[in-house]
Amino acid sequence: MNIMVIGGGGREHAIIKKIKETNFVGEIYALPGNGGIAKDALCVNIAATDIEQAVRFAQSAGITYAIVAPDDPLVAGMVDALEAQGIECFGPNKAAAIIEGSKVFSKNLMKKYGIPTAAYEVFDDIDKALEYIETAPIPTVIKADGLALGKGVIIAQTRDEARDAIVSIMKDKQFGKSGDQIVIEEFLTGPEVSVLSFTDGKTVVPMVSSMDHKRAGDNDTGLNTGGMGTIAPNPYYTKEIADECMEKIFLPTINAMNAEGRTFKGCLYFGLMITADGPKVIEYNCRFGDPETQVVLPLLDSNLLNIMVDVSEGTLNADDVKFKDAHAACVVMASKGYPVKYEKGFEITIPEEVEDSVYVAGAQIEDWKLVTSGGRVLGVTAVSDTLEDALKKAYEKVDKIHFDNEYFRTDIGKKALNAGK
Repeated sequence: MNIMVIGGGGREHAIIKKIKETNFVGEIYALPGNGGIAKDALCVNIAATDIEQAVRFAQSAGITYAIVAPDDPLVAGMVDALEAQGIECFGPNKAAAIIEGSKVFSKNLMKKYGIPTAAYEVFDDIDKALEYIETAPIPTVIKADGLALGKGVIIAQTRDEARDAIVSIMKDKQFGKSGDQIVIEEFLTGPEVSVLSFTDGKTVVPMVSSMDHKRAGDNDTGLNTGGMGTIAPNPYYTKEIADECMEKIFLPTINAMNAEGRTFKGCLYFGLMITADGPKVIEYNCRFGDPETQVVLPLLDSNLLNIMVDVSEGTLNADDVKFKDAHAACVVMASKGYPVKYEKGFEITIPEEVEDSVYVAGAQIEDWKLVTSGGRVLGVTAVSDTLEDALKKAYEKVDKIHFDNEYFRTDIGKKALNAGK
């Protein structure tokens, strides 16, 4: 069974390492992969968004199963194109991927089907948006409608910040066409929880919960990033909350998508906030989260590829998805200056004894050496019986990895350790 994984980041590296545990896997190809992934898969220099070339390669390489991991190719319809050529895929088709591809669609879906989320208004006229913000509650959240590399959300603490955000998104086109429409929504407070789930459009099986750390600096300071670290499970996600989410959010979302003729098959990510009024949806993603995947998959006790095939074929069984009763922690090592401006091209040294725990995101091979090529360079994960020990082991591994200009947060998991105190 030859496998093709679309994407080239830490999430894809985690997926590839997990499916390598399967006995019946033949070759694993990564499109485009990266310098670190090259140790675990054959990297092919085809962009994750190049649907035409990906389909051609799949046909020529005898690919029997494809995993489309990033949002861009999913929203653009890569699954549709591959399936049209008889290649089975893990990931939603274009019609279903809109749940992440358009925030206007997802907010309207939740409103129509009574799924709890923040109150909101939609605007495609900048003057009306600016007029509305003069009386809107502050702080407020302003979101570009379309994909924006995870950066299309601005939390405005003042009315001036809100005005600037609207102008930046709608007039200056900071996020391109993604900002043709915007959502202005209520600012919610409470602990955030990420829950990835497997679904075949009928059954939904939540994975272990996780907590991301988005801010660049310690104590949640600095700019928002793609994620500086994660822990799992999330201590704020109790069994009572999980049961409520299944009843009021997870199943209603799957049923709503079916009712709209947009059956979702793949990994559906629920970004939640546990408010005083109960859990509410902040966002949906149509794929595995990054770096949440780097703590969730190491805790998976079942065969990932078998689960993915069951999802594709509509035979998902919750009893076949089991997780370890343990804790995982991932610390992201980034280039100093990320997410704004940073230098790259520095050699990375990863000792052999920690390689299995490292998921490479931004690195390439130059002169037979692994060098930095991005802002988030790699994630280092550890699993243990307690969160405290998992964090200790993760940071011990981080101390063994080196590259010039390296940067990482020193307080990953601190908030989770203090939960309930």
